[in-house]
Amino acid sequence: MRQKFKTIALVTIATLAASALSAIGSAKTAGHPSAVKDIVLVHGAFADGSSWSKVIPLLRARGFTVTAVQNPLTSLKDDVAATKRAIDNQDGRVLLVGHSWAGAVITQIGTDPKVAGLVFVAAGAPNAGQSFNEMSEGYPTPPGIARVKTDAAGFLSMPPSAIASDFAQDLPASKTAVMAVTQGPIAAVCFSTKVTAAAWETKPSWFIVAKQDRMIDPNLERTLARKIKARTLELDSSHAVMLSRPQQVAAFIANAAASL
Repeated sequence: MRQKFKTIALVTIATLAASALSAIGSAKTAGHPSAVKDIVLVHGAFADGSSWSKVIPLLRARGFTVTAVQNPLTSLKDDVAATKRAIDNQDGRVLLVGHSWAGAVITQIGTDPKVAGLVFVAAGAPNAGQSFNEMSEGYPTPPGIARVKTDAAGFLSMPPSAIASDFAQDLPASKTAVMAVTQGPIAAVCFSTKVTAAAWETKPSWFIVAKQDRMIDPNLERTLARKIKARTLELDSSHAVMLSRPQQVAAFIANAAASL
């Protein structure tokens, strides 16, 4: 009889322990979804950190620490350095997210040991030893790129009408007017500079394809996503997908962090 009670007690203790562990797991899922809590967002050409303004509060509401890099857009080296500073300032492992030109930036700096994974948002993903321009060879010139202007200092910018029709054609005119004024001109040399490392070769990667992109050919985006073996989401959006589809973009980023 004593042995029977002892067995029952052991079973009860095991059951309670399993329930406690289950409760802890549920609490973790309900709270922060992942060991990766730090997300660094990197903007692309003709933009600034405010291009993530709709995604940032959605990620913060999920418990993430979010940092938006302000790229100088003066060279690949300078943009990589700005992103490196942001990575170094994080407490833990980092999910690195890059839009457009910043795909080259995160491809280069993503080899940093603190970077756990990469998310490419309507972005480039060059090979090591390849430039952004070389990556795009064989694909038609997108309508937005055809309208880019070069100034005397060698910086590229977009006319307001091109921002409205080719960069963010699914956003209201009131928004694209502000985007045109706040855009970040980019040094033309950025696009001809070769990356020297390809972080996506060793880091898990995700890719959002913008199906109505008029700045990077959507078929090129699909090809890049397959090349880097990324888990991929296609959205019916302009190049400014994080502004026109913020809920889906934020959820995709959060799910990426949850799987690391």
